[in-house]
Amino acid sequence: MKKSKNLIYSAIFGVIILLLLFFLEANKFQYGMAYTILQKGMILAVVAVSMNLVTGFTGLFSLGQAGFMAIGAYVTGIFLIPSDSISEVYYISGVNPAIASFKNWLESGPAFLQPIIPYLALIIGGLLAALFAAVIGYPVLRLKSDYLAIATLGFSEIMRAIISSPQMDRVTNGSYGLKKIPGFTSIFEPFGIMVVCILLMVLLLRSTYGRAFRAIREDEIAAEAMGINLAKHKQMSFIIGSFFSAISGGMLAMFMRSIDSKSFSVSLTYDILLIVVIGGIGSVSGSVIAALLVTASKEWWLRFFDNPLFIGGVQIPLFRTGFRMVIFSVILLIVVLFYQRGIMGKNEFSWARLEKRLLKLFKRGGAKNA
Repeated sequence: MKKSKNLIYSAIFGVIILLLLFFLEANKFQYGMAYTILQKGMILAVVAVSMNLVTGFTGLFSLGQAGFMAIGAYVTGIFLIPSDSISEVYYISGVNPAIASFKNWLESGPAFLQPIIPYLALIIGGLLAALFAAVIGYPVLRLKSDYLAIATLGFSEIMRAIISSPQMDRVTNGSYGLKKIPGFTSIFEPFGIMVVCILLMVLLLRSTYGRAFRAIREDEIAAEAMGINLAKHKQMSFIIGSFFSAISGGMLAMFMRSIDSKSFSVSLTYDILLIVVIGGIGSVSGSVIAALLVTASKEWWLRFFDNPLFIGGVQIPLFRTGFRMVIFSVILLIVVLFYQRGIMGKNEFSWARLEKRLLKLFKRGGAKNA
């Protein structure tokens, strides 16, 4: 009975989500803000879950997500910029001849290949980031706690410096960044990529590898005594998390349609970490919910506080540009104080748990009215 009820609730919820997406796609010019916020929330949900895989489930405090996102974003951008726009993008130093010839070959390839080029670009960007993670993971993962965080954060800044260096002008266009990147054709594209990525990570976490990750998080000595290869599983978690972070970076490039090294500064990693903490360290559904809530709060709901407010002809002094971030910080402080383990803690979303909480609320309301 419980399984059938959960299946029915999930099916109804899925239909509601699809109807909402169809509605937004049909009215994207009228509801442009909601359309944009939802896309960005989906992108941040992927990277937040990938960070949770490394930090929340394996216990590795990594802060290198922005660097891996940059790798995925630039690979995707280079793949997708049309050949006839290359000269307009690389107008300072020109493009590397190998990239130009590769793009001409790619665009003149078989017709069936053209629609899947964006997905190939995302996967190749993810594989390149995974390769970097494998190379730096061997020495870096020997560190623990804050030292690991500092090392991975340093890697992120090194990648950003390399991308923007003059020596990379003919590949990454240096500090000028990449423009004219084709975007998503519809909102269903980022939604589908997000669902596939998160589903793959959930399947991994439910496998024997996922149980090994959790064992390492709880107690490394006990996990090693049980026969778990610590180095192998830490490396695997780090590489897989980096792969999905890079896919999220590629999605961000398609969403923004123009990127530069400043798009992947330290503040981006902190925003992702904030989403993971608010959602719950060790909860996939918490990361998804927090990604949507944090994005909507910062970019939409709190913008009211950035506009001047007049009451009786008198302007309220606090309502000005930037005040919404003050309100956002206060809200975060309240959430952290009252929900120290995040919205979901280490739990996952459950229809049964939601049903119990709603019944408790109705009972309390009925008792007060009586």
